[in-house]
Amino acid sequence: MSVVSIKKNISGDEIPMPASSVKEQPMKQPQEMATTKTASEKATVQRIKAVTEFFVRRVMPSVLGVVLFLVIWALLAKQSGELPGPDKTWASAVELFSDPFYDNGPNDKGIGWNILSSLERVGIGFGLAALIGIPLGFVIGRFAFFSGMASPIISLLRPVSPLAWLPIGLLVLKEAQPAAIWVIFISSIWPMIINTAVGVTKVPQDYMNVARVLNLSEWKIFTRILFPAVLPYMMTGVRLSIGVAWLVIVAAEMLTGGMGIGFWVWDEWNNLNVEHIIIAIFIVGIVGLLLEQGLLLLAKRFEY
Repeated sequence: MSVVSIKKNISGDEIPMPASSVKEQPMKQPQEMATTKTASEKATVQRIKAVTEFFVRRVMPSVLGVVLFLVIWALLAKQSGELPGPDKTWASAVELFSDPFYDNGPNDKGIGWNILSSLERVGIGFGLAALIGIPLGFVIGRFAFFSGMASPIISLLRPVSPLAWLPIGLLVLKEAQPAAIWVIFISSIWPMIINTAVGVTKVPQDYMNVARVLNLSEWKIFTRILFPAVLPYMMTGVRLSIGVAWLVIVAAEMLTGGMGIGFWVWDEWNNLNVEHIIIAIFIVGIVGLLLEQGLLLLAKRFEY
């Protein structure tokens, strides 16, 4: 006997329908359920393997490196007797950062104020270097005449030690704080000039030939051809410059005094507070790393 379904027409009468028109819900067979379960188990195993591989390749080497560093540091501290160990330095750091922005007068301020003061000087000196160095790099790379003029000057002045510029700044500017900014400026300008100029010279000649055929203005050449092509080189110079600027500020502040992380290190040395000097070393490294990583993320966002 064939299976039929019942359907009502407009008048309400029931009409038989063939079995082929009824949609039956297919039931999963045991084999299909086993296959689905196996696929889920495989995906779980794959995730576990990926996490394990990430831990072994990325996390474990870093952890082992830090542990080895701390062990060597502890052994050196134990042998020396005067060098503070990791535990003593950590306790001092917790106390120091419990109130980083206290203010007990001009010569007694928290570590937070000193870091901000150094960052302010670096920002001013680095900003002036970028404002002058990047356009100068474009001009030097674009025009052979200016490149010939600037090449001997850059080759002569670039290797000069940053601190050698400090007496010139003190002589001309008459004050310690502008002199420190001058040292940052003159030290960080060279990587931006050189990398930007190299980037301009690496632009394919075909692009410039097309610009010449289309009779483009120098502004169009800069905005449509040079700037997009040179941007990676320019950002590399900016990253190198910020590292140099942060490196120089510590030494400059040691000599100029006032307020800043460099002066704070020198002041703690005069007080024979070695734990604070070690903490300052870590602070300088961490802040420099954050500045470089921030510029690296910025460079990736603006890649063409």
